Amino acid sequence: MTNNSVSNAARLFGAGLRALLVLTVVTGVLYPLAVTGLAQGLFPEKANGSEVSADGRVVGSELIGQTYTLPAEKGQETAKPDLAWFQPRPSNGLGANTVNTQYSLILSGATNRSGDNEELIRWVTDAKAAVVENNSTAGHPVRPEDVPADAVTSSGSGLDPHISPQYAELQVRRVAERNRLEVRQVERLVADHTDDRILGFIGEPRVNVLRLNIALRELTGR
Repeated sequence: MTNNSVSNAARLFGAGLRALLVLTVVTGVLYPLAVTGLAQGLFPEKANGSEVSADGRVVGSELIGQTYTLPAEKGQETAKPDLAWFQPRPSNGLGANTVNTQYSLILSGATNRSGDNEELIRWVTDAKAAVVENNSTAGHPVRPEDVPADAVTSSGSGLDPHISPQYAELQVRRVAERNRLEVRQVERLVADHTDDRILGFIGEPRVNVLRLNIALRELTGR
């Protein structure tokens, strides 16, 4: 290799190294700092994870569902739902209420099973039976045909924090009975925490279960 070739190679190496350093600083330092600063300045709540606070401490995110269960008993694989609270939709495509499992933040996603999959059919069937049993109160039985789809199926992520107004309304009498409240009080609570379609036409009406249960806790004075 001639001295000329060595010199050219050295110049190319130097130019490549300078380009790498400049791109690293611009895309790896300056750009993230600018985006982070802009987000914190304009949308601090969303930039920090849409945290929800109660009694001065963070209790969750309005973007991620969570379960409301009783302490698991010895030898019990899945904790039973605490039926004093509004229950979310199933997580990861599994059954709801008495056959539900906890939300997993490590792995999200639905079952990817087809509609005629025997295991999925059994999960949905068991979930519907649990919803009917858990929400039927004296003089007000829940009919299987009254159970909405979101009560027995998970969302695409399996971590949906919302339920439909229909599922929230289905739980009203059970929640009122368990908390010794009047039905109209709980109905008003659901109505106050029902969000309409975004801009009036995007998505569906929905109820954030965490925010609803926080309001329920305040109402009961727990």
